[in-house]
Amino acid sequence: MTTLVANNLSKQYSTRGEPLRILHDLNFELSAGENVAIVGPSGSGKSTLLHILGTLDTPSSGSVLFDGEDPFAMDEQTLADFRNKNIGFIFQEHHLLPQLSVFENILVPTLASGKPTAADIARAEELTERVGLTDRSHHRPAELSGGERERVAVARALINKPMLLLADEPTGNLDHENAQQIGELLLDIQRQEQMILVVVTHSQGLSQRLDQQLELSAGQLTPLVK
Repeated sequence: MTTLVANNLSKQYSTRGEPLRILHDLNFELSAGENVAIVGPSGSGKSTLLHILGTLDTPSSGSVLFDGEDPFAMDEQTLADFRNKNIGFIFQEHHLLPQLSVFENILVPTLASGKPTAADIARAEELTERVGLTDRSHHRPAELSGGERERVAVARALINKPMLLLADEPTGNLDHENAQQIGELLLDIQRQEQMILVVVTHSQGLSQRLDQQLELSAGQLTPLVK
């Protein structure tokens, strides 16, 4: 079974005075099919934690293990390949490529290994349908609504069948109706594909729909009771 384990995870930044401690000895474990919302005040380190779990940033101490493997012990190229294959990212700002169509944007993560395979194209077609964008597949991002762009970002994050899906404020820029739809879509796909889902959000409505809620404050994670 796929597991994600954080052991004594800490992050601090050097300053002219005392080091700025963002995360302090965090410990948690998530298994395939589990999901968790990380909530907390702005500036509490939620995005920093997400970036470390996604191997985009390194911890000052402690470890993050994927099925017992430490990605931070890998060389740069091996880590990049590992990240692309095993971790999907959904960012608040989407980061879609404006010159590419919906379908081409969804396929972007497959380009790291060269030209998309027939299996990649079939997967992209499946995801385009699952996120409800079959009729918009040849449109470019500028021709889409905010909710539609978020759906493209969800599909793109899933194209390589990641073991871990990380979402940073996935509904932050959406109206209530679109936010609800994106939340339902994320959870439906996550449960169907049995991946681990970690969501950073200020949305109480979204966080309460996830199985676990953890509050990050003063560098510590505290479980919230529903």
